Amino acid sequence: MFARRTDSRFTMDVIVTPAEGGTVWQLTDLLGRSMGRITASAPRQFMIHPEGHASETMAGIQQGPHASLDAALAEIERHTRGVCRRNPGEDQL
Repeated sequence: MFARRTDSRFTMDVIVTPAEGGTVWQLTDLLGRSMGRITASAPRQFMIHPEGHASETMAGIQQGPHASLDAALAEIERHTRGVCRRNPGEDQL
């Protein structure tokens, strides 16, 4: 996992991969371990669902609803102090 300690928080980069017909995006760390997912339940209703080790890393994150996928990714970046990267070849998010 790519994580560096900054003060009392970790900095972590996240890979974002679309799945399930454009309503679910998988979140993984740089080693391919699941960090959770983002789901779109309705227009302008994007929710962040941390899982596994990310449950601790993302404790206290605003899970949503967020107005867009970009807004949800920005919340992850703010909270983890890292970067959300689209999976290479998956630029059509």
